[in-house]
Amino acid sequence: MNLHPEITEGVRRALEEDIGSGDVTTRATVGESQIARGRYLARERLVLAGTDLLPLFFDDVSILKHDGEVCSDGDVIATVTGPARLLLERERVSLNYLQRLSGVATLARAFVDRVAGTRCQVLDTRKTTPGLRRLEKMAAAAGGVTNHRMGLYDAILIKNNHITAAGGVRAAIERARAASTLPIEIEVRTRAELAEALACGAGHLLLDNLTPSAAAEWVREVNGRATTELSGGVTLETVRAYAEAGADFVSVGAITHSARAMDLSFRLELT
Repeated sequence: MNLHPEITEGVRRALEEDIGSGDVTTRATVGESQIARGRYLARERLVLAGTDLLPLFFDDVSILKHDGEVCSDGDVIATVTGPARLLLERERVSLNYLQRLSGVATLARAFVDRVAGTRCQVLDTRKTTPGLRRLEKMAAAAGGVTNHRMGLYDAILIKNNHITAAGGVRAAIERARAASTLPIEIEVRTRAELAEALACGAGHLLLDNLTPSAAAEWVREVNGRATTELSGGVTLETVRAYAEAGADFVSVGAITHSARAMDLSFRLELT
């Protein structure tokens, strides 16, 4: 897989951050010529993400489980072979990536499973770890969610502060249309803003911080005239109710900002 240069550079920097001038413990205790084999193991049930990074760490990699697969406790995810010193000095950083990204994928899958059977799709957001957005969005996709915009540059999302600064819903939409051909989404906070956005022909509406019952009322008012997206405090306990409100999308920041690292380990054996 050809990874984005941003990812390869991020891995290089992460290794540099950890290894620095050298792994003093490994150099002091392990012979330079020693060859070893390492196994990456799942220590709990998880949805895997991050395996595509392993060839950036090691030359001899055998990936046994792939991104998006469900792993159980004890499953061998991948094996690597090479100089023992190299395996040991890169063990922690590679695990950090796998644990973090698998956490995102696992939480993403949990949200997707909760809305199964509805027509609603789960979206991720820009609430990502600085420097890890591309990877975390890859992990979210591995978990089954739909990626929203990557950043501020690939779609227009007019939020409440933009509306305030522009002087209103109509002014914000008209300015956006005049300035760009990118897709436009607009957040509406009141029924009056909703009506104004629909009158302007808005195609994608973000309905934020509504209860599921209020969201259902707003979606009925839209009546298919625009795509609807719900956001704001959506949890695993409430996402089903929001999906059943009839919206096209539910966006969930927690998928990336609140995912916990999953339990994986690395076991070394001499060859």
